[in-house]
Amino acid sequence: MTIHIGAKPGEIAEAVLLPGDPYRAKWVAETFLDSPELINEVRGMLGYTGTWNGHRVTIHGSGMGMPSLSIYVNEMLRDYGVKTLIRIGSTGALQRFVKLRELVIAMTATSISTPSSSLLRELNFAPCADWDLLRAAVQAAEDQGGSAHVGGVYSSDTFYGERPDLNEQLTRHGILAVEMETAELYTLAARHGARALSVLTVSDHMLTGEELSSEDREKSFHDMVLIALGAAFA
Repeated sequence: MTIHIGAKPGEIAEAVLLPGDPYRAKWVAETFLDSPELINEVRGMLGYTGTWNGHRVTIHGSGMGMPSLSIYVNEMLRDYGVKTLIRIGSTGALQRFVKLRELVIAMTATSISTPSSSLLRELNFAPCADWDLLRAAVQAAEDQGGSAHVGGVYSSDTFYGERPDLNEQLTRHGILAVEMETAELYTLAARHGARALSVLTVSDHMLTGEELSSEDREKSFHDMVLIALGAAFA
């Protein structure tokens, strides 16, 4: 057990999928896993371990934003021996060719700051995905008869940002979408020698103002989870 995770030693698998919402973790576990067991509910952050196609996997909420994710990922890497972490979440598109319901696989993650910035100091570290996971996720998307946008995302410190000038420059520089966790996830994985990837569903569009309905979100998230699981155990 750690301060924020109540799981006993051995109860968290080496491969973990990380939705932000703890109740989405519950939905993923109950929808996709065989014999899921609740292994954490400290502070209402739910985690479940079960099997998918015979592979042991944990689905664990990470909360909103990099500081929250950093707590759980640090403890998983340091105290539970986790080797593979895949974020599954929503994202806002920053390019007109990226449409609602489409998938974005984050190759790199740009940020203004992360919880690791104080350690890295003046260094502009370039967080990137694990290549084998990224390649496997693209293949899994193609195997499902679809495709995904692969490229850079922006990990924001704020949800209610008021920087249209920043969005304009991100779009200008080819950033596909904005979310709030990937930069810190990739940095922590690099520090601990683990594998990490973010597979994201476009739920809203920063340029057009479009957004998915609840029903459309559920269908799109379903596809995203299957791709993440396929990549984890390729």
